[in-house]
Amino acid sequence: MTLITNDIEAVKKELMNDGIVPIPTETVYGLAGNIYSEIALKKIFNLKERPFFNPLIVHIKSISELPGIASEIPENALKLANAFWPGPLTLILKKQPTISNIVTGGKPTVAVRIPNHPVALALLNILDFPLAAPSANPFKSISPTSSAHVFNYFKGQIPYVLEGGLCENGVESTIIGFENNMPILYRYGSISIEEIEEVVGKVKLITHNDIAPDAPGMLAKHYAPKTPTFLVDNVLEFVKLHSEKKIGCLTFQHKVKDNAIFVQKILSSTGNLAEATANLYAALHELDTYNLDIIIAEKFPEIGLGKTINDRLERATNK
Repeated sequence: MTLITNDIEAVKKELMNDGIVPIPTETVYGLAGNIYSEIALKKIFNLKERPFFNPLIVHIKSISELPGIASEIPENALKLANAFWPGPLTLILKKQPTISNIVTGGKPTVAVRIPNHPVALALLNILDFPLAAPSANPFKSISPTSSAHVFNYFKGQIPYVLEGGLCENGVESTIIGFENNMPILYRYGSISIEEIEEVVGKVKLITHNDIAPDAPGMLAKHYAPKTPTFLVDNVLEFVKLHSEKKIGCLTFQHKVKDNAIFVQKILSSTGNLAEATANLYAALHELDTYNLDIIIAEKFPEIGLGKTINDRLERATNK
């Protein structure tokens, strides 16, 4: 039996005893376990059916904990941490020897961030260890942005889901690594590349790697609904090519008018990219419940968080 709960002490006890518990963050719900417990770490990978080469993100409660996780902290990493933590920014840094290779996917680097969610921070502040917390979903499925999404994925397989409401940002953290202090974008996320570049200047892009990813979220196929999904420039044209099918549509701002469309989700009627980003996964979860033949998603403007939305939709549609 799985219980959605506000009982943070019960969750603490579970985590202290090598258990794993989905917890809320401002990005998505994460499947959390003690980074120093090999038992807990293996439970995370096994429950998610996640390959062990795919690294986890370490969640800490304050920047003062960073030297215990990372052996080297470049100047630009510190600038970004001071600018965006707590918040949806993950840094890839050289790891301390005490950080398990299970956490890092066998790599010499570790992914780390401070979440900006009151429940997650309250939990971290009563624990004596940081938490590894990849998204609380089966590998390659849509990330969860509510406790109900998590419950539907894992009911009966875990004792608790820690309630924290809807995730404010709605997509994963932006991931930045470094080469000789040069920032590298490994994953688009809740902080736009433009915001990152305002702090540290030009950022290099390396966002795909299916063989040995340096960071979470780099696989070409990820964040995917069960329903076959297509990302297109012109939704109406694509609808007309598939009018005999049961169609769901996902659009940015405007409704597409065609009788062949069974259901349609508009992510932001005001054209707000932050609102669209926050609504993205919830809309995909809902569309996946309609037993559709296909989902047709509209390509977003390649600016700001539009790049993040397109990145997720491209991975959702990758065959």
